[in-house]
Amino acid sequence: MSRAERLLQLMQALRRRRHPVSGADLARELGISLRTLYRDIAALQAQGARIDGERGVGYVLRPGYLLPPLMFSDEEIEALVLGSRWVADRADAALAESARNALAKIGAVLPPHLRLDLETSGLLVGPGQVVACDEQALAGLRAAIRSERKVQIQYRDEQGRSTTRVVWPFALGFFDRVRMLVAWCERREGFRHFRADRIDAQIVLEQRYPRRRQILLEEWRRIEGIDPS
Repeated sequence: MSRAERLLQLMQALRRRRHPVSGADLARELGISLRTLYRDIAALQAQGARIDGERGVGYVLRPGYLLPPLMFSDEEIEALVLGSRWVADRADAALAESARNALAKIGAVLPPHLRLDLETSGLLVGPGQVVACDEQALAGLRAAIRSERKVQIQYRDEQGRSTTRVVWPFALGFFDRVRMLVAWCERREGFRHFRADRIDAQIVLEQRYPRRRQILLEEWRRIEGIDPS
């Protein structure tokens, strides 16, 4: 059994249990020595797994951790690289840095041959020019979407006319040139699309909007005829 397969089996063994399990029981189940088990536990913890416990007491995996990307296929690696490179090249500075960090974390846990594929991928993002918009504003909109909070925006239309609106932001579309906020507009009482570069000012309000983001997104997709897959 390879080390990658062993770590995967260890994660699965911990995931199946709601209560602490002793190191001896885990080692017996996996057919490894206690010394190897302790080393593997430490490796998973270093990768971000929330494994609580200590020798002689037992171990438990806390919720919220996804399996490390140890078993990606070649095409999955290519998809991750291409997507991360697009974000790093086209998104605002905060998202671009996060994309590079995510790719580095993935590379850190891959087997050597897959790490080489990731680092030497021949899939490239072509040059493009994005319409400039306030990067801090984009970060604020993403935060409002995550927390499902209303936002007051000062919006300028194609004719240069400015209006103040309160919207319920639930999606942000990253097109090749523009960023498009998708939201429920209280003024229009319906779904509207707002170019981020035309939002001249915004205030994230304390008030949360009354419907869940996922419900709004599903309804918008249905109205627009967008396949959720």
